[in-house]
Amino acid sequence: MTDMNQNMGMPDDKPALPSGLNILTILTFIGSGLGFISVVYSFINAKSNVDKMEEAINSPAYENMPAFAKKMLSPEALEVARKSYENRIPILAISLVGIGLCVYGAIQMRKKRMQGYYSYLIGEIIPLLVMPIFLGMAALTGIPGIIGICFTVLFVLLYTAQRKHLTN
Repeated sequence: MTDMNQNMGMPDDKPALPSGLNILTILTFIGSGLGFISVVYSFINAKSNVDKMEEAINSPAYENMPAFAKKMLSPEALEVARKSYENRIPILAISLVGIGLCVYGAIQMRKKRMQGYYSYLIGEIIPLLVMPIFLGMAALTGIPGIIGICFTVLFVLLYTAQRKHLTN
């Protein structure tokens, strides 16, 4: 294969992407794609989610629901859904900027550029800092918030461990 690459004028001296960085960037592309779908879906269905939640809370069946279901349909959860609907445009914009920065960062890190790490870091941190402005601290609590924070911290730590492979 080396002779064939040289005959076609393609250099073969480019070092391979470390497997850890390769896996992390692929997972970032997958997660960003899922995040994009989720954000757009939430934007489109924001009003419907509020209406369904209000309907469930006001239905006679609400009293017979298990405790965990009532917790997901609490007045606090309804308030977060309302705030999500009212602030759906800035939430969409912030989320898309964050996703875009993460994807750009992953692409740059695949090229072994340190700026990719910083772009990724900013893309992960901005939504965590800005969402509470629109949703209150409920954006960072509850199962979805805690899972989001855990994945963010995990990936930032894993990418930080891979910085040794990146150059300016």
